[in-house]
Amino acid sequence: MKPVLACLFCLMVSGAAVAAADELLEANALFAKKAYPEALQKYSKLASAGNVTAQQHLGGMYFYGEAGSVDMDKAALWWGKAAAKGDKVAIAALDMMKQRSARAKDIGYWVTQYDGAELTSGEYRCPAPRFPALSKVNEEIERYSARMKVWEECHNGLVKHLNASLPLDKLIPEDLVKLMTKDEMDKATAHLKEVGANISENVKVSGNLVLADYNVWRNATEAYVKEHNEILKSAPKPDVDGAH
Repeated sequence: MKPVLACLFCLMVSGAAVAAADELLEANALFAKKAYPEALQKYSKLASAGNVTAQQHLGGMYFYGEAGSVDMDKAALWWGKAAAKGDKVAIAALDMMKQRSARAKDIGYWVTQYDGAELTSGEYRCPAPRFPALSKVNEEIERYSARMKVWEECHNGLVKHLNASLPLDKLIPEDLVKLMTKDEMDKATAHLKEVGANISENVKVSGNLVLADYNVWRNATEAYVKEHNEILKSAPKPDVDGAH
C-alpha cells in the first residue's frame, strides 16, 4: 500500500503544480492586458503559496505602482523572497533599489528641482542691448547697429539650442531613467515641460522687448537722419562767384 500512497501523493503534487502553472499563465495574460487588479489577485495567491515567479512579478507590480500605488516596502519584501530562492530578476531588482537609494537626490533633482539655468547661460546668455532715444552721428549709429547684430546672432543661437533641447525629459541621464518609477517619471516629465514652457516664454518676451526698443531707436534715428538730410538739401548753397 505504501507505493500506492506514494504514487497518489505524486499525482497530487503533480496536479497542484500544473494548476499553479496554469494560474500563473492566467496571471501573466491578465498583466499583459493591463488588467492589473485581477493579475494582482492571482499573483498574490501564488506568491503567498511560495511561487517564485509570482513573487518576482508581485514585487514589480508594487514597485511600478501597478498594484494600485507605489509601495517600496512591499516591492522589497516580495523581491527579497524571490531573490532568496535564486531568482535572477529579483536579485537584479534589489540591486536596482540599492542604486535608487544611493541616487535619491539625483532623482529628486529631475522630479522637482531642475530649472534649466544652463540652457540660457554661457554662450547662450544674451544680454539685452540698450538704445538711446535716437542717434545723430554715424559712429554712434554704427555702434548700436553692431550691438543689435551681436544680440540677434546670440538670440537666434539660443532659440535653436532651446528647440533642440526640448522636450527636456530627454536630458535625464539614461542610467537614472532606469532607476525611476513610472510615477517619478511622470512627475519629472510634467515638471520639465513646465520649465521648458517658462524658459521659452521668457526668451520670447525678452526678445520682443529688445526688438521693440531697437525699432523705436531705429525709427527715431531714421526720422532724424531724413529730416537732417532734407535741411541740408534745402539750405542755400554758398555763392561761389560772390566769394571771388
